Amino acid sequence: MLYWLTALSDGGDFFNLFRYITFRAGGAFLTALLFGFFFGKPLINVLRKRQGKGQPIRHDGPDGHFAKAGTPTMGGLLIVGALLTSTLLWARLDNPFVWMVLFVTMSFALIGFADDYAKVKKQNSDGVSGKVRLLLGFVIAAIASYWAAQFHPEELTNQLAFPVFKDTLLNLGYLFVPFAMIVIVGAANAVNLTDGLDGLAIMPVMIAAGTLGVIAYAVGRVDFTEYLDVHYVPGTGEILIFTMGIFGGGLGFLWYNAPPAAVFMGDTGSLALGGALGAIAVATKHEIVLAIVGGLFVVEALSVIVQVLYFKRTGKRVFLMAPIHHHYEKKGWAEPQIVIRFWIISLILALIGLATLKVR
Repeated sequence: MLYWLTALSDGGDFFNLFRYITFRAGGAFLTALLFGFFFGKPLINVLRKRQGKGQPIRHDGPDGHFAKAGTPTMGGLLIVGALLTSTLLWARLDNPFVWMVLFVTMSFALIGFADDYAKVKKQNSDGVSGKVRLLLGFVIAAIASYWAAQFHPEELTNQLAFPVFKDTLLNLGYLFVPFAMIVIVGAANAVNLTDGLDGLAIMPVMIAAGTLGVIAYAVGRVDFTEYLDVHYVPGTGEILIFTMGIFGGGLGFLWYNAPPAAVFMGDTGSLALGGALGAIAVATKHEIVLAIVGGLFVVEALSVIVQVLYFKRTGKRVFLMAPIHHHYEKKGWAEPQIVIRFWIISLILALIGLATLKVR
């Protein structure tokens, strides 16, 4: 919205700053951060009053989690609110990729909100049916994937790009939309599975979003793509503003979610943020790089899949409990120890993902 202030510029004054994505990205970060600080406490008070007993605690979970009983959920509303406000304020609203990632984020947030609401109302961990959630998620992802494909350059439409191998493209044809759907829905549910400890999911999400934001900015500038020898996707640079909204809103939320958490993100936040990461990867043609940058989420999801399949086949478990962060809890690791170590792993994976921009 503020981009239109450039119409008041003569080319050399303050208003000219609004032409620059980096300036507006900084504005989006500060807006989202202040939104989190300003509205965090009032939102938590409302959620605590409305929810009463707070988020239900699983009876088969680690014993230490019972001490968290009464903590309200739906804290993702704070992140989503900060993200939406900052993006609408600072991004170019004539950019189709901005609206695509916003559509995915807000739609998944609604699914998560309905799931959180059902859990709180029934006071058990059974929210919206998993099949219903998946169906709605795939419908949203199908719309977003087709949407993105319409605005990709002709030479990249329905193509899968590979990191490191600069000239390698795989033409997926009609399979591109189903593939992109899996990326978006998979990312949403992987982040959702990771959100099990105070602060565990939000920092890796912020790290991944920041990394994808840099990638989006790079592939959206023809001079950068020529230097880095990566595929040019016009318009994706504006996504940096969106990711800085995630970063600022995430920091604002982390202020209240740091152990011991005053509020849980809930599916409202985890599904929305995971879907956002998947949508950004599809928009920028970096779906495979997302699997590197978000490698922690991939491992968390795989640990659940392996656990379920192995148990159905043998009646035994590979892990003491899945997702894998609960396995380490069962082994006696302290919660802050798990959280910080997983943050470190996320940062390492993000740096590896960024390196793929230059390693060709």
